[in-house]
Amino acid sequence: MPFYSKDWRDPGEAWVKTDEGWEKLKVLECGKRKRCSSECSNSSEVCDTENCESEAEIPPHCHITLKCTREIAGFNALGEAVRRLDFRSAVKDRKRFQYICALLRMLVAHKGIASLPGGAQRLLLQMVEEVACHVSDSQQNLNVLRALVMQLQEIIYQENQKCWGKPLGSQSLWKGHVETIQRIQHIADEIRISGPGPEILPKLHDLPEECVREILLRLSDYRDLEASSAAWSLMSALVAEQRVWRELTCFHFTSEQMQVLLEKEGFLQEDGSKDWKKIYHALRKAHGLREDLQYAEILSLCRFCRCLFWPSAGHPCIADQCPDFRARLKEAGCLIESQPVPPAQFLKYFSL
Repeated sequence: MPFYSKDWRDPGEAWVKTDEGWEKLKVLECGKRKRCSSECSNSSEVCDTENCESEAEIPPHCHITLKCTREIAGFNALGEAVRRLDFRSAVKDRKRFQYICALLRMLVAHKGIASLPGGAQRLLLQMVEEVACHVSDSQQNLNVLRALVMQLQEIIYQENQKCWGKPLGSQSLWKGHVETIQRIQHIADEIRISGPGPEILPKLHDLPEECVREILLRLSDYRDLEASSAAWSLMSALVAEQRVWRELTCFHFTSEQMQVLLEKEGFLQEDGSKDWKKIYHALRKAHGLREDLQYAEILSLCRFCRCLFWPSAGHPCIADQCPDFRARLKEAGCLIESQPVPPAQFLKYFSL
């Protein structure tokens, strides 16, 4: 149990018993309206509905500590950040799905879940189970789910997660992990991707060549292009076009990067034209791909209040509370208000 006294050991925060264990009261702000209704129903007090609604409408955000000093001391808890940013609901958002899955893959692959606290382990597996249910309902991104399941199975049963013949951590905790992974595996095995019925027209094969080309031009991952070329002969012919690879190269890399590479030899075809597929892979190996372009929505860090938030939802920023404050920031040259936070950078805030 935590300390309740407000001394140097603990700030004396309130804790609440939930189905998932003991949680800090401030972490459960998103469900405050529901909690307030249940508390008011058990007491004679009248619930302030307007106050509950206003607090429930606060967008998900999380303040973090970038650097510990004598004046600013603290640490970032991964489980608290996951709850405050509402990752479990973000799984069902098609814009945030790939970002959440990338985080889950990194967490599972980074020293296994045994390196995380027990609450974070349980929350991680619950999020993977949310991904499994969402994939089962939408019948999309089945390959993402299967990759996560394979990683989890390797971590649970690999030998380096054991100490003196037993897995690290509580036996009951790991028993629950195994049961959760078995449920996820069962959901993944039961998924059957069914094609559209005969009444759904037109089919992909009925589309003209121009429409199929436009579909390929909107793919931002070269692996999707290679998989498409192996699925259909028409797509294979379209993927071989230089225009597809030229658009993909211009999407990921700047003109300066391309100019430096094109000054070298070996990127021309026999007819003298540029081999854009070869240019793309050379730039990818030299510079890598921009992570902020791989996701429809990516977490952002506010430079003013040191707050992580989803750009589409926004956050209560200190610059919005005082109109003069934002004007002074612009005069000081602080024009960039937020910066994207890739999954790898997000984990660095928690020393992972």
